Amino acid sequence: MTSTPAPFTASDYQARMERAARAAADAGLAGVLVAPGPDLVWLTGYAPTAITERLTLLVLAAGQDPVLVVPTLEAPDAEKAAGAPALTLRDWTDGKDPYAATAPLLDAAGRFGVSDNAWAMHLLGLQGRLPGTSYVSLTEALPMLRAVKDAAELERLAAAGAAADDTYEKILDVPFAGRRESDVAGDLADLLRQFGHSQVDFTVVGSGPNGANPHHEAGERVIEHGDMVVLDFGGLKHGYGSDTSRTVHVGEPDAEEQRVHDVVREAQEAAFLAVRPGIACQDVDRVARAHITEAGYGDRFIHRTGHGIGVTTHEPPYMVEGEERPLVPGMCFSVEPGVYLPGRFGVRIEDIVTVTEDGGRRFNNTRRELAVVH
Repeated sequence: MTSTPAPFTASDYQARMERAARAAADAGLAGVLVAPGPDLVWLTGYAPTAITERLTLLVLAAGQDPVLVVPTLEAPDAEKAAGAPALTLRDWTDGKDPYAATAPLLDAAGRFGVSDNAWAMHLLGLQGRLPGTSYVSLTEALPMLRAVKDAAELERLAAAGAAADDTYEKILDVPFAGRRESDVAGDLADLLRQFGHSQVDFTVVGSGPNGANPHHEAGERVIEHGDMVVLDFGGLKHGYGSDTSRTVHVGEPDAEEQRVHDVVREAQEAAFLAVRPGIACQDVDRVARAHITEAGYGDRFIHRTGHGIGVTTHEPPYMVEGEERPLVPGMCFSVEPGVYLPGRFGVRIEDIVTVTEDGGRRFNNTRRELAVVH
């Protein structure tokens, strides 16, 4: 039984808010505006019990104390957040103008980075009060804000990865043939929760021709003997994500199925071995793609090689052509090449990887060989 990691402290959240304010200033922004969602949780530990039309907004700017604007009726909950001691709460009551309460906190001519979860009505409300302001999404302006994880975050990601591994080992023992994809998906969700996940984000079960669709939703198709089955599942444990894929076969595979699986497995291994500080994100994609192309399946590898992971299961950085940003220690992302043969089957193998000082470390360590299920 793994232990529960120590909770993040007000000092941890203070450091994150200061980092965000500095990063904004370095990017030429007047500050950062954060609505309820993953960024607010990461910066303050606060997640409103319900996200409504009432304005909740964290305002960060270099040289200015952090302020969280909240509806009065939600202020007691906000005060309980772990990061609350590191910020000032400013509440507003129903019937009052929340933008009037927020506007004095902003540079009237500033350009602000805004979390992607912000509502258009709120940005337009602020702009109505401060017509000289302008806004850019945080994903565009500060894509690497959450990308480099500290030791406590890496501990949580490792625990989530281990729980996903335990889930995979157990799913190999359940019957596949004669059951619906949705039945196996339900087993995966139950196991993720059994191994400590508080949230299940996806349980892809793509059998036979459905496996050729990388994001196939588990459906009512009955899995048959002779099917290749793509399994891709994950969610959140201790607030941090898991995401792993393995491809299994119901009964013994034929020669082509085994060959395609071997090609993907070798491409995944080569891409993992390429991970090290200083190389560009796109180089990880290029290594995997080159191996699959050389094997004759280049046009059937139809997605990027990886995505970042943290408090969400998809976030920057992305291992994709055109992303020239260099890898640095603490970045965490998936390495998940695949080959998809329409109308026949698909293969994907995925591990979460973190960059170390001299290479990479996997958070998923189950067998990557083609497993036979029944």
